[in-house]
Amino acid sequence: MPELRGFLKYKRQAVKYRPIEERIGNFKEFDLPLTPDDIAQQAARCMDCGLPFCHGVGCPLKNYIPDINDLIYKNRWQQACELLHTTNNFPEITSRVCPAPCETACTLSINDEPILIRHIEYQIVERGFAEGWIKPVPAAKITGKQVAIIGSGPAGLAAAQQLARAGHKVVVYEKDEHIGGIMCYGIPDFKLEKHIIDRRLKQLTDEGIEFQTGVEAGKDISIQYLQKMFDCICLTMGAGQPRDIAIPGREYENILPAMDYLRGQNKLIVGELANGFESVTAKGKNVVIIGGGDTGSDCVGTARRQEAKEIHQLEILPKPPETRPQDTPWPNWPRIMRTSSSQEEGCERRWSITTKKFVGERNQIKGLRGCEVEWMKKPNGWEIRELTGTDFVIKTDLVLLAMGFLHVMHNGLIKDLHLQLDGAGNVAVNNYQTSEPSVFAAGDTVSGASLVVRAINSGREAAAAIDRWLIQKG
Repeated sequence: MPELRGFLKYKRQAVKYRPIEERIGNFKEFDLPLTPDDIAQQAARCMDCGLPFCHGVGCPLKNYIPDINDLIYKNRWQQACELLHTTNNFPEITSRVCPAPCETACTLSINDEPILIRHIEYQIVERGFAEGWIKPVPAAKITGKQVAIIGSGPAGLAAAQQLARAGHKVVVYEKDEHIGGIMCYGIPDFKLEKHIIDRRLKQLTDEGIEFQTGVEAGKDISIQYLQKMFDCICLTMGAGQPRDIAIPGREYENILPAMDYLRGQNKLIVGELANGFESVTAKGKNVVIIGGGDTGSDCVGTARRQEAKEIHQLEILPKPPETRPQDTPWPNWPRIMRTSSSQEEGCERRWSITTKKFVGERNQIKGLRGCEVEWMKKPNGWEIRELTGTDFVIKTDLVLLAMGFLHVMHNGLIKDLHLQLDGAGNVAVNNYQTSEPSVFAAGDTVSGASLVVRAINSGREAAAAIDRWLIQKG
């Protein structure tokens, strides 16, 4: 284990950021990484618990967190990098955008601050690339089987890499012009610069994976072609159906899904021409973001960098408590008040707010009418009651709907393949196999919108299921 009683000797050292006035001037990442000595000290805090909840409960990938901390404390960075990659295909992604449920499950979280797990992971993978430790791992044998992956998000890329290393020929089809899915088009550069994705794609290409971009499966290439040319198809298109709001005035211009807004900015950064609603900018505008989650936070940071005049973020749920409540006990993910780096950069946040109407003229949004609500516990669930006398109007030129996602888009492949869906509208699977035996699915396509780390794990597990099916099929 790391240093005996190190958790008593050392305190958690938080990762700092570049000053707000500096970082909002561009879309670059702004973390200020700790030094190697600081990282070793942070790893020394790990208690090497007999039952490491960070590994068993907090991390969907089951990363060997205590063992990795021990290796870092002993200055065995290359071994730590190798061990990290046995469970996680893309630690450079998870160490940037994962909310780190492993840290809230850390035993120290019971009455202290947890181990700095996510940043230790970041340091390991960045050093791994810098030192040349991360290299292609070509398959030891070729099976002659061919698999088509539809979608190049975290689940699709993880499945592709695992299948390629098992010896199968893998082709990834992506409808957009760049590989990466939500990592490329949905996550702002200030959280994940796109050269980070390109760096890993080189490894995947060198391992024999073929990428075809600008190709929409089921439209540019037929289902019949895919079924004829490939032994198996794996669907990893994500949960692209956004939750909408059905209130008067929804038809006004400049009311759009948050992901469309984020895609527009990311397309500009990667050099794609944006047009129509994809080129909407917040510059000089009063922006209202409906939804208080990660996507809403990304909209706040993007609008701030686009020089919005004002930014308002509205959440229908009540304001969370400052400390862990009884309904989310350790080691569960706590329902507590959180403020993202984007929200720190400047926005007005309001909770327990419902939007009642959009107001405008000549098809242009001019304002949002809402009121405060009260959440009331009932025997059969929760009921929302509007509070009289709390109505308000916010002047706005741009409304971004960041209320989450419902399920995978049903039109296209899902409909044409006649795949069964579950009650939530996700693709129904049995061990990642759909109702069509030669078609598998993974990631948000089967779970609904979730974490990147869960998508990677789902892609890995789907690849294992596909590999077994192909072997049994012969």
